[in-house]
Amino acid sequence: MESRDREPLVRKTSSSYHTFPEGTARRLDKEYLRSLHNKRLYLAVFAAVLGNFSFGFALVYPSPVIPALEAHPSPALRLDQHTAPWFGSVFTLGAAAGGLSTMLLNDCLGRKLSIMFSALPSALGYALLAGAQGLWMLLLGRVLTGYAGGVTSASIPVYISEISHPGVRGMLGACPQIMAVLGSLVLYALGLVLDWRWLAVAGEVPVLAMVLLLCFMPNSPRFLLSQGKEEEALGSLCWLRGEDTDYAREYEQIKDSVRKQSRRVSCAELKDPFLYKPILISGLMRFLQQLSGVTCILVYLQPIFKKTSVILKAEYDAALVGLVRLSAVAIAAVSMDKAGRKILLFVSAGVMLVSNLTMGLYIHFEPASHNGTVANTTLASAASHPAEPTNYITLIPLLATMFFIMGYAMGWGPITWLLMSEILPLKARGVASGLCVLVSWLTAFTLTQFFLPVVNAFGLEVPFLFFAVISAGNILFTGCCVPETKGRSLEQIEAFFRTGRKSFLR
Repeated sequence: MESRDREPLVRKTSSSYHTFPEGTARRLDKEYLRSLHNKRLYLAVFAAVLGNFSFGFALVYPSPVIPALEAHPSPALRLDQHTAPWFGSVFTLGAAAGGLSTMLLNDCLGRKLSIMFSALPSALGYALLAGAQGLWMLLLGRVLTGYAGGVTSASIPVYISEISHPGVRGMLGACPQIMAVLGSLVLYALGLVLDWRWLAVAGEVPVLAMVLLLCFMPNSPRFLLSQGKEEEALGSLCWLRGEDTDYAREYEQIKDSVRKQSRRVSCAELKDPFLYKPILISGLMRFLQQLSGVTCILVYLQPIFKKTSVILKAEYDAALVGLVRLSAVAIAAVSMDKAGRKILLFVSAGVMLVSNLTMGLYIHFEPASHNGTVANTTLASAASHPAEPTNYITLIPLLATMFFIMGYAMGWGPITWLLMSEILPLKARGVASGLCVLVSWLTAFTLTQFFLPVVNAFGLEVPFLFFAVISAGNILFTGCCVPETKGRSLEQIEAFFRTGRKSFLR
């Protein structure tokens, strides 16, 4: 009876799909959201984001490992000031290659199978790290885990955005960042008690769990429709929403959108603002996100704390920062669908600006005597010396880093990935998401590769002041270029870029 009573409303919504009347659309969305009891959607998201857990774990693997390898008794495994930057940065080079290959994988295999495919290089990479007998095995292991991270970082946000309801897409879209942060935090915590080889063994666990769970999850309904598999797409949406929901209305909207974008994107079509504007916005967001310095700070977190000689041991400081990062991204997940994307991006960039400026000015003006025994050493070698802080003012680097990570995790961490998956048009989503990830990790590789040489040549304050300038630019970019997508379906967002009418996002 309830289904029949809703049929007139469904027809009304279908006929007014392109105009989105304010009252009717909101009432239907609220009714549909209330009926969203099915927990299978959240299980599918959890299975996918285990890939992000592994990505976060692998990304910060050098933080506790570089100090251990610099003091390793075997010359074949010992890192020095030349090899340590490569061990830290080559992961991002692998991630760039992963993002490049995902341009094809996302559209050929589909989002789910692309995520599952990443398990192969990830498991092999961790095995090489665990059994490494020489530097080449360490670097190859980092490249392979980086490649897997590039694939997952391009595929998982797209998969989640395409299976999520607009009312919870912001919260679920933050889950990849939450799991990446959790993976980093677990790495920092395990680094306190495990040898570097056993850390690599521990990294295999989430990879295997991800593959097993994803075997039972459906593919994206949008991807299935793009492949002409209509019955399978309807079954997938029914599984994700539940049989007692009005999923047929959403299916017709998705089908209508896919039908309009059935052809593959051509080079001539890239001149259309409908395509190039969202791609350009997404690519610039990924570029600016990395230029803010987050990857450098996370990869070299313990050496940075050693260099600035904070009041606590560097390994405990790193774990504390990871905990703060997890709390901040959880706050973002809860508030993203209420406060909106843009306000969180503004707050995030503002906090990062103040934090980087504080860190840079502290390092520049603080007397060398407050930096203990490592004031005049290189950043890499500082990691192997015990810190002997002589003044409580050395808490400033810890607090500044904590606030930077908190600010990043509230906005420019999770929201850039979410917006990328939201605003990219369906016909170019697979290719464009891979391109954005390629831009992101090539930028990250460049920064992490040159971070240590710049620090050794000009001082630790220079990169932090540069990151502060970029954070100021992020504020301007958010205000001028980023659309608000809170509570809007992917079809509404596409309509906005197609027509340029802001009424589609109101």
